[in-house]
Amino acid sequence: MEAFLHGIVLAFGLILPLGVQNVFVFSQGATQPNLLRALPASVTAAICDTVLILLAVFGLSLIVLQFEWLRITLMSVGILFLLYMGYSIWRSSPATADQSEALPIKKQILFALSVSLLNPHAILDTIGVIGTSALKYNGTEQMIFTTACVLISWLWFFGLTITGASFQKLDSSGNLMKIFTKCSAIFIWATACYLAIGLL
Repeated sequence: MEAFLHGIVLAFGLILPLGVQNVFVFSQGATQPNLLRALPASVTAAICDTVLILLAVFGLSLIVLQFEWLRITLMSVGILFLLYMGYSIWRSSPATADQSEALPIKKQILFALSVSLLNPHAILDTIGVIGTSALKYNGTEQMIFTTACVLISWLWFFGLTITGASFQKLDSSGNLMKIFTKCSAIFIWATACYLAIGLL
């Protein structure tokens, strides 16, 4: 029970902060014509998180934490990616459901892959926090801890998609979504600056 609760609390703590992955999954719920069309983004993000969690728990964290140059490389690439993503989100004009601007399935999957696997915050948090926390447990307890982390990830991304779809009904003009994307871009730039300060 302790391992399960620990996994839930830890996963929630890491996944709750607003970031490019959450913004993208939410925006697909808000801009796709229906909930089913937005699922590729949430499923891809959840699968990527699951893979990162499994890699962290089963040893990748020890490898990355041993090689300083690997950590610096991950951070540097991620900072550049976040700066670019912030710029892209700032410049974007959110699509509404009756427009043809909604991303097709292939682009949703590719973009979800990029924001999940090129996000240094997600990678380093998963490896550094979940990976090292998992070292506390052995055998069955470690599996329970890992399952709790994965479960929260899947529930969170599906919840974001549903919330985005509900948001679309409340904001048919798209004005609130524009404000949301601007705030998200600023937050993503702030995250990049925070990572850069940590790197220096």
